Amino acid sequence: MKPVVALTLALLTLTACSENNKEAPVVLSQVQIFMADPAAVRRGQAIFEGSCANFCHAIHAQSASPETVEFDAQYLFDCEWKHGETDQDIFDVVTVGIAETRMVGFGSNFPQGDDDLWKIIAYLRSNQQTCSE
Repeated sequence: MKPVVALTLALLTLTACSENNKEAPVVLSQVQIFMADPAAVRRGQAIFEGSCANFCHAIHAQSASPETVEFDAQYLFDCEWKHGETDQDIFDVVTVGIAETRMVGFGSNFPQGDDDLWKIIAYLRSNQQTCSE
């Protein structure tokens, strides 16, 4: 009986080792999925332009300069973010807002709920400048 147990353990070990050598499947984030969908990026742009741009956030860097009074919020297309850098950080800021600023929390109050917020983030990411090191 012992040889059967030893053989079984050896086979299980080999199976486990061979499973570990397989490449893990690539799992895309919701933002990456939407970035690959031009219609989703366009929807994100439309929502951003209708609810964020021209009210608080500038669309073009030159209109986001410190001399420009009407845009007092962060320019969101450069490579540096003041309130977090991950997609989840951005999602959280838009959802709950930033205390003592004009950035109110939108919650899930978009027509398609959280999906629309992820599409806005996909639009921002699609147009974000790359950071040079």
